Amino acid sequence: MNKYLHVVNIGIQNTLVYRVNFLFRAAFGLVPLTATILLWRTIYEGKAGGAEIAGYSLAQMISYYLVVTIVNSLTAVNEDDWQIAADIKDGHISQFLLKPVDFLAYRFCLFFAGRLIYTVVAFVPVALFILYQREYFVLPPSAGAFGWFLVSVVMTGALQFLISYTMALLAVWVLEVATFIFILFAFEYIAGGHLFPLNILPPAISAALDCTPFPYLLFFPVSIYLGQVTGEALGRGLAMQAFWLVAAYALARFVWSRGIKKYSAVGG
Repeated sequence: MNKYLHVVNIGIQNTLVYRVNFLFRAAFGLVPLTATILLWRTIYEGKAGGAEIAGYSLAQMISYYLVVTIVNSLTAVNEDDWQIAADIKDGHISQFLLKPVDFLAYRFCLFFAGRLIYTVVAFVPVALFILYQREYFVLPPSAGAFGWFLVSVVMTGALQFLISYTMALLAVWVLEVATFIFILFAFEYIAGGHLFPLNILPPAISAALDCTPFPYLLFFPVSIYLGQVTGEALGRGLAMQAFWLVAAYALARFVWSRGIKKYSAVGG
C-alpha cells in the first residue's frame, strides 16, 4: 500500500508543474459553457413564462450544465490515455513486468493525483462562475440525494479511467490509438450527456442508451443531484453503474493479460 501512496505523492508533485495550465484550461473551459447557458436562456425566453422542457425549468437546465462542469472536473480523463499509450510504444511498461507493481493500480494513482490537483486549481474559477449564476443554481433536493450523488461520482471517475485505460492498451496491437480515442470521446460527449440532457431525447432512444455505459459517465450522477432519479429508478441506475464498473475492470484486466503476451520491447 505504501508504494502506491508514494506514487500518488510523486503524481501530485509532477502535476503541480502544470498548475497554471490547469487554471487556464478551467477558466477558458467556461467560455463554451457560457455560450450554452445563453443559448438555453434564449430558448426559454421564447416560451411562455414558467415553461419547462422535458421537465427542466430554466434554473434546472442551467444547473444541469453547472453540475456537469463540476463532475467533469472531478472525473474526466485528460492525458492518462495518451501517456499509457506512449509508455507502451516507448517500452516503459517493461519495468512493471519485472517489479511487484500493478500497472493498473499505478496508473490509477496517477489519475487520482491529476484529478486532485486539477480540482483544487479549477475550484476558484468554477466557484466564481457558479456564484455569478447563483440565481439559476439549484441545490440537491435532500441530503440523501447528495450522498448518492457522491457515490455515483466516485463510480463515474473509476469507470472513466478504466475505459480510457483499456482503450490505451490497444497500443500493444496498433501503432496509433488516436482514432479509437477520438471515436470514444465523440460517443461519450453525445451519449454521456455533455451536449444535452439525455432525457430530452425520445423515450426509446433514452432507454436504449441506459443499457450502455455512456450515461453513467456523466448524465446519471447529474440526474441524481437534480433529484430526477429517485426510488427504484435510483437503485436500478446505481446497480447498472456498478455493473458497468465491474465489467470495465474485468475487460481492463483481460486486455492487459492478452496484451503482455503480445508486447515486446527492444533495447534498454
